[in-house]
Amino acid sequence: MKSQSLFNCLLFFLLCGCGRELPTLDGIDVDKWKEDKKGCAGYRQSTESKLIEQTELLKGLAEMDIIRLLGKPDQNELYKRNQKFYSYYISPGADCSFHDSANHKLVLRFNAMGYAQLVAVEK
Repeated sequence: MKSQSLFNCLLFFLLCGCGRELPTLDGIDVDKWKEDKKGCAGYRQSTESKLIEQTELLKGLAEMDIIRLLGKPDQNELYKRNQKFYSYYISPGADCSFHDSANHKLVLRFNAMGYAQLVAVEK
């Protein structure tokens, strides 16, 4: 009986400690960001400078937290040693009816543990 209470208490603290709040990106409507797939609608491009200022907020977030915050990536790549790269087009991608040849994108590299290790905007 005592061990069951101890187990329940530990489980409670473990679950409370795992769920941390997602950061808020000031000046960026994440719902509009998610709807602007591959940057075709132009919303992502209009928020590029605000995003660059806040990339540090994304470092250290878990892969699933990034998906909850920014939506499904436009591109993903599995690399050696279980590293992953996610890309979100900021300027309209090649799949859009009109696209920018410069093709700016937000790139996140996840380590083998699934945490964002590198966050950068590529131009």
